Amino acid sequence: MNDVSMIFQNNILVTAAIGWACSQILKPFTFMIVNKRFDPSRFTGDGGMPSSHTTFVTSAAVAAGLNCGWDSPAFAIMTVIAFIVMHDAMNVRYETGKQSKVLNELIEKFNMISDHDVTLEKKLEEFVGHTPLQVAAGFVLGTVVALIVNL
Repeated sequence: MNDVSMIFQNNILVTAAIGWACSQILKPFTFMIVNKRFDPSRFTGDGGMPSSHTTFVTSAAVAAGLNCGWDSPAFAIMTVIAFIVMHDAMNVRYETGKQSKVLNELIEKFNMISDHDVTLEKKLEEFVGHTPLQVAAGFVLGTVVALIVNL
C-alpha cells in the first residue's frame, strides 16, 4: 500500500474530514434560517453556524479517544489543540470579524462624505470568528460525527 492511500485509512483523519464536511454543508442552511436568504458562499466560507473548525478538531479528538484510548497521547494532543482552536474562534477571530465590520462601515461612510475615495482590493471579511453558541454547536456536531463514524 502506498503512502498516499494510507492517509485514507487513518480513521482519525477521515473522521475529522467527515465532521468538517458535515459542518460546511450545514452552514448555508443555518444562515438561511437566520437571514431569510440562501447564500451558497457559506458552503466554503469561514464563520457561521456551526463552527467547522470546532467540528473538525472535536471529531478528531473524540475519534482519537475512541481509537487510541482516552489516556493516549493522541487524545491528549488533540484535546489541547481543540481547546486552542475553540478559544481562538470565539475570541481572537470573532473580534477580528467585528473589527472588519466596523472598518468596512467607516470606509463606506468616509467615501460618501469625502472627495477622496478610500479603496481596498476587496471588502474586509466579516465572517471569520464564532459566537460561543456556534462553537458549542460545532463541539456537539463533532462529537456526534465521531461517535457515528467510530462505533
